[in-house]
Amino acid sequence: MPSQASKPRRRFHRLLVRARRLRRNNQLVLSVVAAVIGAAAGGGAILFREAIDLIQLGALGVGAEAVYSLALGLPWWHILLAPTVGGLVVGLFIHYALPGRRPHAVADVIEASALRSGHMSLRTGLAAAVASIASIGAGASVGREGPVVHLGATMASWLGQRLHLGRSSMRTVLGCGIAAAIAASFNAPIAGVFFALEVVVGHYALTAFAPIVIAAVAGTIVSRIHFGDFPAFIIPSHEIASFWEFPAFALLGVLGAGIAIALMRSIDFVQTIGARAPVPAWLRPAGAGLLTGIIALGFPQVLGVGYEATDFALRGEFELWLLIALIAAKIAATAICIGGGFGGGVFSPSLVIGALLGAAYGVIATSAFPELSSGTGAYALIGMGAVAACVLGAPISTIFILFELTGDFELTIAVMIAVVIASLIVQQGHGHSFFTGQLARRGINVRGGREINILRAMPVSRIMDRAVETLAPDASLADVRHRLAESPGGAVFLVGEGGRLEGMITFAELSEHALDTSHDHELKALDLSRRHPPALDAADDLEQAVRLFASAGDPHIPVVENHDDMRLVGVLHEHETMLAYHRAMLEARREELGEV
Repeated sequence: MPSQASKPRRRFHRLLVRARRLRRNNQLVLSVVAAVIGAAAGGGAILFREAIDLIQLGALGVGAEAVYSLALGLPWWHILLAPTVGGLVVGLFIHYALPGRRPHAVADVIEASALRSGHMSLRTGLAAAVASIASIGAGASVGREGPVVHLGATMASWLGQRLHLGRSSMRTVLGCGIAAAIAASFNAPIAGVFFALEVVVGHYALTAFAPIVIAAVAGTIVSRIHFGDFPAFIIPSHEIASFWEFPAFALLGVLGAGIAIALMRSIDFVQTIGARAPVPAWLRPAGAGLLTGIIALGFPQVLGVGYEATDFALRGEFELWLLIALIAAKIAATAICIGGGFGGGVFSPSLVIGALLGAAYGVIATSAFPELSSGTGAYALIGMGAVAACVLGAPISTIFILFELTGDFELTIAVMIAVVIASLIVQQGHGHSFFTGQLARRGINVRGGREINILRAMPVSRIMDRAVETLAPDASLADVRHRLAESPGGAVFLVGEGGRLEGMITFAELSEHALDTSHDHELKALDLSRRHPPALDAADDLEQAVRLFASAGDPHIPVVENHDDMRLVGVLHEHETMLAYHRAMLEARREELGEV
């Protein structure tokens, strides 16, 4: 008889089989899958937050939402010890449990969507979540929304892979997990939808939009069942006092851009210093934790997610000198923690820093023009939007987050002014968001547009011709002429010992001896060949191939296993590459029109 433990497994298998049979109605399948993903991601967000509370209670003796207030009563050694020991644990865990021995977050989701057809590992997602929970629980100055997004995306990808969904559908379900995670984190379903579409999916076709909306709503419902219908922040009611404030909002956008750039460059600086330091990677989080603890001795507001400090700033309860000091302290602590290898994101820190900047700006503006100022809290909210939009590279979804938090259309106009100006400045002056910057450090560029990203997802090995015409370097001219005449591609490659590529001969190289047979037994193939022709690595993508065709001017490019041993494995023809390029553009166009 089958065991009791195997019955749930068989039921789940039957459910998957039935779901696969329904795949012909793709939109119906995506809608059902989206609801499941939304509920699962919402549940994951809840468990993530509760786990942080549990770890933080053990490490600091306080819950995650009241770190600042209760940390004031902790002894100095406790504040130093908690993030240091936590960093040691996190460093060892990341070293042994995560691919690449580094934290994983939103940038990895963007990479998977653009280059891996939405395929992600659930095991990696769970391990990354554990690393982030331990990091935040120990008091690291990092965010919780990024890890939740990564967890939601990996859960969605796992289900999509089990259902054998196609490339377009996989990217859509990835967006479903992201939208639900953001919606559950902020109690903001609209913002969740637009964050997924803006940052990861990259288009607004109905085929993607509808399932992502369903997932965001499902995630919000699950979150509200557990936490209630409460906003992420306690925001007093505000009104714009005068339209004369609009220049002040624009100036705050300029300052927000500067602070966002300072935060991103600080993280890059710490990462660069850490990579050069003679310290094992697994030990760096412990050092980062110690430095964070030292900062927290003077400014305990930097510990953890920091949303309690954000609430204080929104209510105008910090003095100007403290606000300015906290901006510097929070940037330093966040850069040290993220650059030092803790797990976690930048969403929360960017909101905290933006609120502190806006509150400081509001104190000055209210003191100078009391009758024209909307109040410190209003400026704090606008500052949150300006900084976060630049760091995340998501101006639209940031605006929607703040709109859903406030429900105030008039104040949202002020947020839009600051966000647009800040985003334009960062785009021109810095060139990328935090996420695309992280990918750029790994040599990955995902900003080339939909068609280019599809090409980057297609390896050369997929379309190369493995039937290659080859000759030995010492082959006679007669052999070369005979082999070229029989070659359908019009190219012969010279292969030496171990299959190493030595040269290439086309009709252009043979032109002088095409009809002259007097040198057939004197000249060797290597004498006629083009030595060491440009070659592609089998792991290269079609975007690299298109660029090489354009620069080399050859209709045929050899493909080698790798550039170290140069072993010939195939040839790539220009016309096949152009056909693949054309198909990629058609696929992108159909996806954007909702035809896929």
